[in-house]
Formats: sequence, C-alpha cells, structure tokens
Amino acid sequence: MLPPEHPSAFREPPPGPVVAFILRLGQALHQYGTPAHRLEDQLHQVSERFGVAARFFSTPTSIFASFGPPEALQTGLIRVEPGQMDLERLTLLDGLAHEVIQGKITPEQGAERVEFILRAPPRYGRAITLLCWMLAAGAAARLFGGGLREIGVAGLSSLAIGVLDQLTDRSPRAARVLEPVAAVLASALAVTAASVLGPLSVQVATLSGLIVLLPGLGLTVAINELASRHLISGASRLTAAALVFLQLIFGVALGQRLAEVLPLPPLAPPPAPLPFWTVGVSLVVVALAVNVLFRARPADIVWIVAAGALAFGGARLGARGLGAELGAFVGALLLGMASNALARVRNRPSVVTIVPGMMLLVPGSLGFRSLESLLARDVVAGVGTAFSMLLVAVAIAAGLLFANALVPSRRVL
Repeated sequence: MLPPEHPSAFREPPPGPVVAFILRLGQALHQYGTPAHRLEDQLHQVSERFGVAARFFSTPTSIFASFGPPEALQTGLIRVEPGQMDLERLTLLDGLAHEVIQGKITPEQGAERVEFILRAPPRYGRAITLLCWMLAAGAAARLFGGGLREIGVAGLSSLAIGVLDQLTDRSPRAARVLEPVAAVLASALAVTAASVLGPLSVQVATLSGLIVLLPGLGLTVAINELASRHLISGASRLTAAALVFLQLIFGVALGQRLAEVLPLPPLAPPPAPLPFWTVGVSLVVVALAVNVLFRARPADIVWIVAAGALAFGGARLGARGLGAELGAFVGALLLGMASNALARVRNRPSVVTIVPGMMLLVPGSLGFRSLESLLARDVVAGVGTAFSMLLVAVAIAAGLLFANALVPSRRVL
C-alpha cells in the first residue's frame, strides 16, 4: 500500500457508495427547497465524516460535485428542477444524514432510505390542500384589512387557482403559464364581484387571492443567499422572483380590463369593519394552512402556529420603533432565535418553523403593489414601494443571520 504522502495515493477514486449517497442526498434536498448555502454545508458534513475530499456548487437548477484532489478531480453535474417545499421530507432527510454521519447506518443503507423517503406518498390529499389554498387567501384578506366580501372573493379565487395548480401539476408546459392565468382569474373575479356585490377593495381581493403564488419567500431566500456569498444562486433566484412578479402583474392588468365593460357597482354604504379579534383568528388560520401547503408533519402544527405568532407579533412591535419595513428585522430575529433554540431542544431542523414563520414577514405583497403602481404609471409610488420591498427582504435576511450568530443551531437545516 502506498504511503499517504505518495502522489499516487491521492489519485484513487473516492468510495462509490459514499459518493452515491452524497449525490442522491443532495438531489433530494435540492428538490424540496433547500437553499444553496444550507445544501452545500450538509453535503460537506457527510463528505468530511468519511474523509472524502469534495467540493459542491449549487444553483436553483443544478448541482456540481467534484471529488478527489485538485490534480485528479472527478466532477459530475446533476440537473434539478426547482421543486416545492416539503418540510416533512426535509426533516426525514436531515435525520437520515445525521444517522449516516454518526455511523448508525451505512451509506448504502442511507441511499436506500433516500429512495424510500422520495417514494412515500404525500401526507395531505388534494381535497385538504385545496381547502388550505382557500383558507390561506381568506385569512390573508383579513390581515390586509379586508372585510367579509374581500375574504369570500379571495377564498373563491384562490380555490380556483389551486384547482388549476393541480391540473397543471403533471404538464410542465401548462405549469409555466400558471401565474399569468391565475392572475387573470383572480383579477377578473375581483372586478366582477365589485360590479355585482357592491363596494369592495379590488386590490385586497386580488392580492389575497394570489397570496400562495407570490414569490416573497423566494425573494427572501435569494437575499439570504446573496448575504451568504452564494452570488450566482442568489442572483438566479432574484431573477426568477422578479419574473413571477411580472407575470402576475401582466395577468392582473389583463383581468382588470373587464372593469371597462361591466356596469358600475351599485351604490351602497361600506360594510362595517370586522372586530380586531378576527386578526388573531386569521393568523392561526394562515399558520395552519401554511403547515399543509408546505407539507409539514401534524406533530409540528403547534410549533408552527407559535412561530408564526412570534414572527408577526415581533414585526408589529418592531414597526413601532423602527418603522414598518425594519420591523421585519425584529420579527425575523425573534423567529430565528426561537427556532434555533427549539431545534436544539427537539433535535430537529430549525427550517421546520423558520419557513412557515417567514411567510408572515415576506415582502411579496409589497412587490405586487410596486409593480401595480408602475403599471398605472405612478412611477414615484412604484419605486418607493419597490424600495420598501427590498428593504423588508434585506431586514428579514439580516434578522436570520443575527439569529444564527446569537443562537447557533446544531443542525445545518
């Protein structure tokens, strides 16, 4: 056997089962929404455990993996389509990686377990998922200041969009036009309801109906990746979020053309505002709906609701002293610190509570309103709202970075 210092000793390929497990784990983590910096850190931990020299580079659509010394690299490319967030599978994959690192199971067994996790049927069926589309939109309409009419219209349009999402789930070509078609549908329903039912906020009803499709979470993840020096992945996600915003605004503009042909709404006094306690109910409903839409485990529902309440309350309190935009920093800081502390106690990934909690902070609605103002040729309001959107995204990313420094998590995820 060659001594370790001999040059030929470093040219031997790394163990096949270890590489197979690393690549399959990386592909699975990427498929279910893991950001670039967390994915690369997780794969590095597994590589270091088995003494494999490895380098990883993740983008929203691919993973590059190189094994071996610099003079004898073996590099592979894995093409990955961006998938939907699945918190339960991420939790299972994180626990699996931890078991392999600790030596409880072999890499061969780990690769088999990855396939078992991927083949498992979804926990929530189509009916309950559609119900949560509707509940999320209705509750968001209340949080945006809407009344019963806005809640009903937003819930109906979101339910229709959820049906479209499920119909286009197996057709990539149809899925690419989901956002503009959904925006046309939500806008047309809001305009028609205003003409038939009477006074209601078309903007609140439209925005709430599209709440599930707004790329606010993607925008925040992009800013977080840029702050973590993952520039290519962050810039790609930022561009993708901007494209979704543009598609939604195009659809909204097309749907609002109906207002020119429909009769004016009947004159009627505005409905009485809903009591303040409905905000708390809406907050719980949003958290429960997000739990299903992000496919979290039922055992995590209580923690997700608590995380959402903490993030929302922290942002509201922070807004009193720092302003509406920078108040998101306080909400993200409290959310990150509490999630990391809970993850250390429960020995679970902190992403389970951070991602749903961030949904109550993300600046998707601001980006939508900014582009809507620009479309109406109100450049000053549009630019000002766009700046507020970026400021909120940066504040959330900064809050999470400070939280990770103050209360580090034991797990990468």
